[in-house]
Amino acid sequence: MESNLNKVLSMNRQQLSGQLYKYTNVVKGWQYRWFSVDAQGGLLSYYLCEPAGEDPNTHIVGSAPRGQVHLAGAVICPSDEDSKTFTVNCASGDMLKLRAVDARARQEWVDGLRAVVESHSNSTGTALPPRDQLAAHDAFGAARQQLQQTELSNAALARAIENLNGPLSNTDPDLLMVKALSAASTHCLLQCLGLLQRHQELVPDPRLEQSF
Repeated sequence: MESNLNKVLSMNRQQLSGQLYKYTNVVKGWQYRWFSVDAQGGLLSYYLCEPAGEDPNTHIVGSAPRGQVHLAGAVICPSDEDSKTFTVNCASGDMLKLRAVDARARQEWVDGLRAVVESHSNSTGTALPPRDQLAAHDAFGAARQQLQQTELSNAALARAIENLNGPLSNTDPDLLMVKALSAASTHCLLQCLGLLQRHQELVPDPRLEQSF
């Protein structure tokens, strides 16, 4: 709500900017990025940065953000896998998997991002009441985590095929077909989940219409 956003904005701005680990892909894994939140604009941006090491000042590489997502309608989900990881699931279907330095830092990021999400989702007409919206957030977050596990399984399958030593070759047409279908199916599921989430944010609540 607006009061939550004002509370976040009145806090130290470091609460809405800083270094986080970002999961880039199965090959590269976790990479340091500098994140900054434009609370008024509802934007989360991230930049390439050099490891600070003993230098307390973080060195951001370049002036343009490496990526940027809108937070209106997003779902911020703490992960069950540890006390540091959380995901930002955007209404557009984009998903950021992030990791803070510790549990306290994660909670600060989750609280701050959720306050921005609430403010901008309310201003764009998010229809669901708070309890139903939280249930939808949890459901979408659980689905995202399952698909992340599927992506890891796909990567393991691809590596197993590529490292084959035996009667079957890693260029066997049937194995290549299995590899391609597995990756394509997961990609389609991710797109479908993004469409469902966007639909949930856009469809008006019939209960609100009946009240007029």
